[in-house]
Amino acid sequence: MAFSVNTNLGALQAYNALAKVTAETQKAQLRLATTKRINSVADDTSGWNVGKKLEASNLQMKSQLSNISSAQNFLSTAESALQQVYDKLNQILAKQEDYKDPLKDKTALQNDVKTLADEVSSILSNTKINGADLLASASNSFGAGATAVVVNIGAQLGSNTTTLTALQVGDATSMTTDITTFQSNVRTALSYVGNSTQTFNSRQDFLTASVANNTALISQLFDADMAAEQLNSTKGQISGQIATAMLSQMNAAPQQLLSLFR
Repeated sequence: MAFSVNTNLGALQAYNALAKVTAETQKAQLRLATTKRINSVADDTSGWNVGKKLEASNLQMKSQLSNISSAQNFLSTAESALQQVYDKLNQILAKQEDYKDPLKDKTALQNDVKTLADEVSSILSNTKINGADLLASASNSFGAGATAVVVNIGAQLGSNTTTLTALQVGDATSMTTDITTFQSNVRTALSYVGNSTQTFNSRQDFLTASVANNTALISQLFDADMAAEQLNSTKGQISGQIATAMLSQMNAAPQQLLSLFR
């Protein structure tokens, strides 16, 4: 083994080892400080790319969940309105039956039917959310997953204008107006609302599960194992102290050559 003053190979190797230990220790300490395993793309390029795609997907699905919530409110409001319409049609039907009793006040019954019919007309015309007419024949598209869900309650309810107009007159004719088709249309619309609600509920369950699964994957990719990083940090600090001591000793080794010149 040659002895050299100009090049202390042992000290250089000890320095490289110290630099490596210090870098690993700082990386562990940074992960502890940020609680993140990936703090830059260089830490894990593939993991960063996958994680960011999952984050983008989560943001999109959370927006879709918000859309579903709006759709559920839309349908819930429409259902309440249609339930009221159906209840009032049943009341009209009962009034029409009462009208067949010669001992009943026919004028009062006619007025009752007119009042109920006016209220039905008001419900059908004024059931709105944020300016959207819920019971009109119009397509309302809600982004809810891979494909949008289109809701058109009015198309199911159909046109009942002729029947409703006859009932609103409030005369003898209104007491014999057949409302069975009107009632059937309302039942059809209610069934449609129920089926649409089931669709949105199913989409909501799927998206909620997907967001949870994506979040778990993102956590695995980005979140630091705090216990492991603490161990790495402690090990690095101890190794760094030892490497510093060895570098100091090996850096002083060439001084032994001075004894040759005494």
